[in-house]
Amino acid sequence: MTHDDVLIGELLDDASLSLVELAQACHVEEQWVLERAEAGIIQGDYQAEVWHFFSEDLIRARKLITIERSFDADAELAALVADLIDEIHQLKKQLKVT
Repeated sequence: MTHDDVLIGELLDDASLSLVELAQACHVEEQWVLERAEAGIIQGDYQAEVWHFFSEDLIRARKLITIERSFDADAELAALVADLIDEIHQLKKQLKVT
């Protein structure tokens, strides 16, 4: 599998990814994930000295990577942009409902 391959799959809310698995799924170093998890930019769950990440963490990590690479943004700016994009999507959904 190359960096440009597209993975298609089903996200499972109950399944979790380890630090290594999330890094591999996002094609980044484990340190990249760890820095963002410790800063609270990616939520994850830290129990018994082990990180667990879920489908929403994978989606957010991929958004952050795209923003950071596309705009040469630092982690905090990428997180702010991702939050604003999510908020816009939520507002658009609310407008469609009403």
